[in-house]
Amino acid sequence: MDTLFNMSVMEALGAIAGGFLGATFGALVAFVFTGFAILIGIAIVIGSGDPTFLNVMGLGPFFGPHISFAGGIAAAAYAGKKGWLTSGRDIVTPLVSLGRPSVLLVGAAFGLFGYVVFSALNPVDGVGSFTDSVALTVVISAVVARLMFSECGIIGQHCEGKQGWARFKPCEQHGWLPYQDSYAMTVTLGLFVGAISSWAALLLIQAYPQAPGVILIGFAISAVSLLFLGMNVMVPATHHITLVSAVSVTTFMGLVESDVAIVVIGGIVGIITAVVGQLFARFWLIRADTHIDPPASAIWPVTSALIVLSIALR
Repeated sequence: MDTLFNMSVMEALGAIAGGFLGATFGALVAFVFTGFAILIGIAIVIGSGDPTFLNVMGLGPFFGPHISFAGGIAAAAYAGKKGWLTSGRDIVTPLVSLGRPSVLLVGAAFGLFGYVVFSALNPVDGVGSFTDSVALTVVISAVVARLMFSECGIIGQHCEGKQGWARFKPCEQHGWLPYQDSYAMTVTLGLFVGAISSWAALLLIQAYPQAPGVILIGFAISAVSLLFLGMNVMVPATHHITLVSAVSVTTFMGLVESDVAIVVIGGIVGIITAVVGQLFARFWLIRADTHIDPPASAIWPVTSALIVLSIALR
């Protein structure tokens, strides 16, 4: 039997290997490879119109974030619980360096889990067609990993025991990316990164209408840029901004005639996505000892809001 409950046995095997690779490289490096794979996939789609490489390598079992990135996150959480990693939030360290096969096997297990969750969500009416199932799967996987491998709870405890709204404010001990944690920087990044991503997506989809995957160019560049973050070069995390802003282009192209207006909408969507990402970072990342990705946390609800809005406007 090659298929079971909308799942391919071959793809499931690929997901196990993809999660293993995500743990081996570490979640961040695995996500960088996602960016490279998407860039190659875009080039192939433009040249031939065939999206297979993009769908299998960049977005599927090999380097799909719901598989390789999520597998790396879970493996780091497990290693942190065992005391083999300083913090289960460490998504930079290649976990093969720990010399612990069980860590890599956890990555493999969560690679399969990510594939199963995605396969269950995607065909569901009101889910698969109304949100970004990949991002939602990344979040679900990370939440499960936290519940399994951490004792900090979903939102974590403040090191000074602060309660109420005060515990959600970033500080020296509790932060995501300190240089972009202020709302002023968040809004600025959201506006300009969102605008350039939507501008590029609009021009490319107009030039290559047979290749809708070209809108992922900004997302891919954002993912590749995180390679420098792993080298301790303080680049921003912008892939949530570039992705959702690009999605806004295809969402509003049939509703808005002006190209300038579409780019402006992309900038506004970028601001919203950046702020939502920052809110999620403050909600369940900065005080925790495992990683729940703020960009993925922002991508799926803002994408859902865009899709619902476009349907309402039609």
